[in-house]
Amino acid sequence: MMAFFELSPIMAERIADLYSRMEKAYDLVARRLDFTCDGCPDNCCDSYFLHHTYVEWGYLWVGLMELAPERRKSIENRAAEYAAACEKALAREERPQLMCPLNEEGRCSLYLHRLMICRMHGVPSSLTFPNGQTKKFPGCFRCQEIVGGRQAVPSVERASLLRELVAIEQELLGEQQGQLPKLKKTIAEMILSGPPRR
Repeated sequence: MMAFFELSPIMAERIADLYSRMEKAYDLVARRLDFTCDGCPDNCCDSYFLHHTYVEWGYLWVGLMELAPERRKSIENRAAEYAAACEKALAREERPQLMCPLNEEGRCSLYLHRLMICRMHGVPSSLTFPNGQTKKFPGCFRCQEIVGGRQAVPSVERASLLRELVAIEQELLGEQQGQLPKLKKTIAEMILSGPPRR
């Protein structure tokens, strides 16, 4: 039987610290743009995001295990509904637009454990690759409206944050780095699959 990847308390602290710094980088850009989510008619939690790291999957389960069993069961039920609806949308060749199973009354029920893309989505950001090429992310529709035709737009540079996440991922996987299947899961799939296994 396959064993679970267990995040040590030190590794969980490192992820929490990295997530905190992501939040600060996001908040800095949001303040410079005078951007908030308050009053937005949309909810980014219905965006179809795929996640790619075992360590974030494991940290999500650290948060899930802190919940009372009945609350976790409720989230698992919503995750099953999400997965079924997602499968139908993809079969129709449509991009799913479904509320994340962690969302309760418009808020993330695992806010402190939310994944990197959930933290970065909203404000403009960029990712500079080792070859010098840069990929730009314009931010959500509301932020794009605020930015308008500005020439110089502040953004979060993701490269150093992503490198640190990858380093923690490599430490978690150890000798199994490159041997495990590449991840491409929704949060619902991470919930329904249980904690990541070796």
